[in-house]
Amino acid sequence: MLKIGKFNQLKVQRQQNEWCFIDDDEGVILFPDNEVPKRCKAGISLKVFVYSGKKGQLTATIHTPKAQVDDIAWLKVTDIGRVGAFLDWGLSKDLLVPFNEQRYPLILDKSYLVKIFLDDDDRVTATTRFEHLIIDESIYFKEGQQVPIIIAEKTDLGFKAIVDNSHWGVIYNNEIFQPLEKGLKLNAYIKKIREDKRIDLSLQPLVPVHTQTSDLSDRILAQLNAQDGYLALGDKSPPEAIYSAFAVSKKAFKQAIGALYKKELITTDKQSIRLR
Repeated sequence: MLKIGKFNQLKVQRQQNEWCFIDDDEGVILFPDNEVPKRCKAGISLKVFVYSGKKGQLTATIHTPKAQVDDIAWLKVTDIGRVGAFLDWGLSKDLLVPFNEQRYPLILDKSYLVKIFLDDDDRVTATTRFEHLIIDESIYFKEGQQVPIIIAEKTDLGFKAIVDNSHWGVIYNNEIFQPLEKGLKLNAYIKKIREDKRIDLSLQPLVPVHTQTSDLSDRILAQLNAQDGYLALGDKSPPEAIYSAFAVSKKAFKQAIGALYKKELITTDKQSIRLR
């Protein structure tokens, strides 16, 4: 069955002059002008993204859009027209956000979080009214699982993020050691499923404390050996500097240097570490 707004593996049925036709149960699918693949000929199979083009004609492209149906994406407004705002989603035809799908009027050249869906006429469309489609309670994820997220908004506690296009999660301020901004896509880890089934996230892999401490201690020693036994980081260094050097929290760093100090391998002060 043809999946509109997603990639499909389809067979080319015929080629005529500069046109390339893919016939499907849904009808004839064409490539936009100047986008016909050079290797397009009858009988071959192509992986194509299918969407509704001009005048509702089913259209195929080998180009990858910035997002597909069911995705949430951070997209920029390129035009405001009679029926709504148009977004750059990486294809020759911009993506429409109808006025009735806008929580508030969208502004030219600004970017917004939108969810992509098929309207009643199977046209690929976007909406900023998607909060009710994102679930608070998780029954699918497991603690420690790696998940794709997109940063949604800053709060007093940290950042709200959308997990796997479907669930809300929170990254708390004390778990953040890198710049975050609305629309940023990255991988995170399920730190905890709370009693109310809501998701706490971590940007670092979850490993047992003793394993993490041992691994980090080895990395710190390697860095000391590479820098003549001196490292300009100590237990009073800012979290951002520690994360920049080792991609770990300040708490994990202090545990690791504490373990090295107990083994009498290093000396420390507020802003530095030295090999003994």
